[in-house]
Amino acid sequence: MRRHASARVLVLAAVLVLALGNVPGLAAEKKVAKFARVEVDRKASYAIVEGDQVRLVEGDLFRSWKPTEKTFALSAVKLLPPTRPSKVLALAGNYKSHLGSEPLPANPEVFFKVPSCIIGHAAKIEIPPGTAQVDHEGEMVIVIGKRARNVPVAKAMDCVLGVTCGNDVSARDWQKSDRQWWRAKGSDTFGPCGPFIVSGINYDDLQLTVRVNGQLRQQQRTSDLIFGVAAIVGFISRHVTLEPGDLIYTGTPGKTAPIKPGDVVEVELEGVGVLRNPVAAKR
Repeated sequence: MRRHASARVLVLAAVLVLALGNVPGLAAEKKVAKFARVEVDRKASYAIVEGDQVRLVEGDLFRSWKPTEKTFALSAVKLLPPTRPSKVLALAGNYKSHLGSEPLPANPEVFFKVPSCIIGHAAKIEIPPGTAQVDHEGEMVIVIGKRARNVPVAKAMDCVLGVTCGNDVSARDWQKSDRQWWRAKGSDTFGPCGPFIVSGINYDDLQLTVRVNGQLRQQQRTSDLIFGVAAIVGFISRHVTLEPGDLIYTGTPGKTAPIKPGDVVEVELEGVGVLRNPVAAKR
């Protein structure tokens, strides 16, 4: 019995060493780790993703935590939005392919989405009444790992926990007609995000792919971003204090297109996973 207990301790210790190497500020050289926020027995918890299983963690992923012995099949848990952000920011026009003939921005062009628009993997994107055109916008999303205020670009990556997939759903007619983008970009369910947070990969060179009903709609590498992850975090932190769990949508490439009830939108980010959301009319 003591041998078995010792073996479990060694396994958990190894998992902890691997995981802590990915928490911002705890290791100079990060290793790849994948996290999920899941619901088990009606309770939300963070977990380490280990293949087709998840291992629950005890504590706060953004502060102090440790892995537990509780594991579940990934297919048996509900995947929740990866964080509960205090704020959600997004970039407009951060790919040349999306800007077309428009001039390049001198600084990251940032706007706010509201936290209440965030939904997770498999949740429905609901098209509200009154809009005639709602588009998909597949994006890489930055997940802030620790408080960032006036952070130099050279140190900005220390404040990043990882990245996830996102869809900056946009009502184009409202975006054009309204003076502000509050409902065009922030209506309920207009912020799909997930399914995982991945740290330790090269965020500035990942392939982003968007499919609707299995058909390719968007595809480009994040190396084509006008402003990369460090530049975005550094710039925003000069004006807005970023807190652990905050999300930054980094912009969409190429051309977007309308989605309608009955569609299924997939946003895939290399090394991270596939965010899949069905589309429905809001009731």
